[in-house]
Order: sequence, then C-alpha cells, then structure tokens
Amino acid sequence: MSIPNSADFSPTTSQLPLPAQIGKYPVIGRLGDGATSEVFLARDEFHQRDVAIKRVRAGSVNDPSDGRFFERFFAAEAALVGRLNHPNVVQIYDAVADPVEPYLVMEYVPGSTLRRYCRADQLLPLELIVEIGFKCAMALGYVYRQGLIHRDVKPANLLAVISNGNITDVKVSDFGSVLNMSAETTQVYRVGSLAYMSPEQLDGNTLDCRADIYSLGAVLYHLIAGRPLFDASSQSAMMNQIYTAEPVFLSQLRSGVGPGVDSVILSAVAKRPEDRYASWDAFAQALSGLITTQQVPRGQLQGVLDSERFNLLRTLDFFSNFGDVELWEVVHRARWQRFAFGHALYRKGEEGGSFHIIAQGEVEVFRDGQRVAQLGAGTSVGEMAYLAPSDDLRTHSTDVIVTESTTTISFTPDTLAQVSPNCRHLFDEAFIRVLVRRLHAAHEALAHPRRIL
Repeated sequence: MSIPNSADFSPTTSQLPLPAQIGKYPVIGRLGDGATSEVFLARDEFHQRDVAIKRVRAGSVNDPSDGRFFERFFAAEAALVGRLNHPNVVQIYDAVADPVEPYLVMEYVPGSTLRRYCRADQLLPLELIVEIGFKCAMALGYVYRQGLIHRDVKPANLLAVISNGNITDVKVSDFGSVLNMSAETTQVYRVGSLAYMSPEQLDGNTLDCRADIYSLGAVLYHLIAGRPLFDASSQSAMMNQIYTAEPVFLSQLRSGVGPGVDSVILSAVAKRPEDRYASWDAFAQALSGLITTQQVPRGQLQGVLDSERFNLLRTLDFFSNFGDVELWEVVHRARWQRFAFGHALYRKGEEGGSFHIIAQGEVEVFRDGQRVAQLGAGTSVGEMAYLAPSDDLRTHSTDVIVTESTTTISFTPDTLAQVSPNCRHLFDEAFIRVLVRRLHAAHEALAHPRRIL
C-alpha cells in the first residue's frame, strides 16, 4: 500500500562515485540514499546557499512497472516550485525534468529526520514532542490552505533542525504524494505509509485535512511511546488493526504522560474523521493548550517555547492582520525581552535605535515629568526609530517607564529589513493604525479636556 518514497533516506557511506555536478550545482557530498532516489548536498552559487538535490536514480522513471508512478510523484513536487513559503515547510527551489535522472533542488536542512527519535532508547522530551507537533500542525494547516493534502506525513518526512546538538525547529518535507485539490490532471490515489495511514485514506475515499491530522497524530504517538500506533507482521493484519483495533493509552506506555496528552493524541487518531479535530487550527490549539495549562511537565525546555510566543502574538491587537506565516517570522526574528518595574525603555534626548511592541505588562509615557500616556499590551513604543525619515526625528522627546513587569517584542530597522516584504507591509499598516488612534486621542484631549481628564 505504501509507494516507495524518496524521503526514506538514511545517512549513507555509499561507495558509489560522487558526481562532480548536477546541472549547474556543484556537489559537495551525499546526504542519503533511498530505493529509487538519492540526495546530495550541493551549492547554489548564484544565491550563495547550500541546497539539497533529490535525484531519481537512472532507470527508475523508465521502469515498466513503477516508472509512471515516479513520474507523477516527481511532477507533483515539481508543480510546487516556489509555491510553499512557510518557516516549517521545506522550500522547493527548482525542478529539472531530465528524461533519465530528473531532480529537485530544495532547501537544505542541517539535521536529521524524526525517524531516529521513534526508538525507545532515543525518545525526545515530552514537551519537545508537543512543540514539534504544534509546529507541524501549523505548517500542514498552511499547506491545506494552499489546496494541498500531504498524504504521507511520517517521521521520515519531518526534518529536525539541529543546532549545537539540540532540536531547534522542524520542517515538513517530501510532497511527492501530495493531493492537489485544484489540479485537473490525473493524480495517484491510495498512496502513503501504512503505519500512519488513516482508515479513509486506506479505503481510497475522498480526503480532507483530517486524513493528515490522523497521520500527524500517529507520528506523535510513535514519538511519545517509542512504538507505532499499530504494528503487525503482515500488511493485512496491519490493515485490520487500523480499521478495528483501539490504540493503547500513551499513559500506559510512558511515565509522565497525563490524561490530557492521551485525550489530544487519541482524538487525532480516531477511526472516524468526524471524531477527530475538525481543523488544523483546532489540533494546533489543543497541542499548545497542553503546555499553557501545564499538562506537560517542563523538563529541559525551561524557556518560553515558540508555540507560546506564537499564541501570544495572536492575542495582540497590533498583529491582528498578520497571517500565520508572518507571525512565525515575528517569533523567529524579533528580540523578546522582559523588563522589571521602573526600567526606562527610552529617555528623553536619546537617539532611537529600536521599537517595542508590548506583549505583556504596561508602560507610562512622561513628558517633562508629566504623565501623558499609559500603554498596555498590543501597542507599540519607539516606532519613530523605524518610521522617521531623518536622524533628527529619531531623538526621543519623552521618557517611557515600565510600570508593570513587561515583556516586549523589539526590532531595529535592520532586523525588520530581514523579514519578508509582506511582513514589513503588515508592520506598516499596524503602525498607521497605532498613529491614527493616538492622533484621535490627542484631538479628543484638546477638544474635550475635562472629559479626557
């Protein structure tokens, strides 16, 4: 039932000669080998970045039994070149339909797949698994909004970004089995990996996001328990379990797993689609809720998690028009800071070099010792450091003092320049809303001073 998938790569010590170049890309090394494809680390000299090149092995495309399938899988991914732009989705930069060895040029992710962490002796901390699940749910929700169903969500297709030995992020990869709901061309059905396949996908029925929700739930179950949701020695026995067997509670398989985790994961892998989460957002919020309500013990990850920051941004008026992709940019690009009571964010006469959006807490603005404004969560201060057309206008004319322990999200003009054009546009719109409100408040103060006071 599972079509051979080129993401099932393993690091290799292959003795096969390394090609000097694939197309215009000089090859640096071999990243892995699969049954029908191989992956190389190469250099994109024009964009000055490392890339991963997935090349179909010579002969696979023209294989009389499976060639037509591989051709369609390659075409499915090739159709997504430049289309998916999300921090937790591997970008596909280019596709070359060589008649013998077609290849894809993709974002290079330094790390490994999550497959290695499915073993009982390699299990990740529970809070990290939940954080990974949240990010994957948000990424697959983005993919679904593009009219796509992945259909092969499994540990081998989820890439862990590793920095200094620690997993810092995750990216969804391999869209060879993707179902494009808007495509007019014939697509391959009944594909995927049996261990993570929903009953309706197994049946070849019409699919929606709940099929991928099931698969991600099965992946998280495997990561938590160190054993798959279902396991059998034959394909028919496995199919029977998927249709009829009830999974073992995770709390019976791993210490520290509470009823909240059981409820969220088992809801995601319910047999009937209508018994699962109705949307990716609902699943993501359920996962995030395990952390915010402290139903997952905090072990190694004592700091603020990305999921907590993302959900906090969603509550702030300043970011009300930002989409998920832009919010993730803010999570990753912003400087998050905490300030105690009495701290001066700005002093009169200082030159502005940054601006802050207040995430939590409160500040007061003083001009010549007189309080002129009180600002809370969801508004900005110091935005003239970014908006002012000249250095003279970047000099602060007020003191901004923390009056309640405050968390801020800060940018400098340089760091804001690193976000996408659409994200900067949304910042500009948000600043305009803030300035219009302040002008209105100032007008009301002048027109009705007694009422304002």
